[in-house]
Amino acid sequence: MNLFRAPFSIKGRIRRTEFGISYIIYVVIYVLIVALTGTDGSPDYSPVFFILMVPVAWFLWAQGAKRCHDRGNSGWYQIIPFYVLWMLFADSESGPNYYAPNPKGIGNRDEINDIGRRMG
Repeated sequence: MNLFRAPFSIKGRIRRTEFGISYIIYVVIYVLIVALTGTDGSPDYSPVFFILMVPVAWFLWAQGAKRCHDRGNSGWYQIIPFYVLWMLFADSESGPNYYAPNPKGIGNRDEINDIGRRMG
């Protein structure tokens, strides 16, 4: 498995497992940043907090965009309320799509061969 091959890139597709692990990593790092910069368990929203959160937020945004691509949708779909649940539990689109081949490898060769037969 190639988990976290390009975690800050928005290109390509990822499986549910990688997205779920990414979300857990985000939550853990967020809690650590809040503990580091906050008081009484809540963030103080200081400049240090925002500087530390920028790469963490980008990581989650990029992973979310790739998961949207795996579903056959634009990365902007992740701003739809509760769509993150759909990304966590819904299966990927079979075979290659506009964004990349299926990361599971399901249907990639068959659909590419079908396209080649239709063209030639």
